[in-house]
Amino acid sequence: MSALKMDRTAAERFVAAWCASWCRVDIDAVVAHFADNAEMRSPLALTLTGSSTVSGAENIRAYWRKAYGHIESAELKILSWSWDAAIARLTVWWQLGDTRASEFMDFDDAGRVVRSEAFYGK
Repeated sequence: MSALKMDRTAAERFVAAWCASWCRVDIDAVVAHFADNAEMRSPLALTLTGSSTVSGAENIRAYWRKAYGHIESAELKILSWSWDAAIARLTVWWQLGDTRASEFMDFDDAGRVVRSEAFYGK
């Protein structure tokens, strides 16, 4: 998503690309959607890093490599998604095995993720 204003159509393409990248566990492709100064929050980050927030695209890349780098592929399924144009927020509900999650991503004017947060359930 380089220099692309997000709208519902772009959000739909983003969800498809994001899912495909995670299914391949292509962490570089996922991080390519993030702004350099992005922040990501996750309960898993707290477990692996001691902090629930990971700041900066390179740190997010390193965290995801630590968390998922040993996996070659994943069968991530998109359950639903929603785009809120008023606040430039994409929310994705997904499932991987027994894990169900929702994740929101806030976008800047260039169509890059500046903030994301994941919520996990069973």
